[in-house]
Amino acid sequence: MITVVGTSVLLLGIVMLIAPGPAFIVIPVGLAILAVEFVWARQWLRKLREVISRRGQEARADRAENHRRS
Repeated sequence: MITVVGTSVLLLGIVMLIAPGPAFIVIPVGLAILAVEFVWARQWLRKLREVISRRGQEARADRAENHRRS
């Protein structure tokens, strides 16, 4: 049951990359559901969190640098 729900949510998120919708919210939710049962989903979710965290840190550093320049 978890596999069906997680796969459905993940596929819905992938469709939302093309169609209107909050794909960047739905895809991690689908991965989180699948991570309950599958190691590969847990690894993808961990990698996604790292990328988001790194980009957030870079954005904060850029804003701080722009603030210092002005």
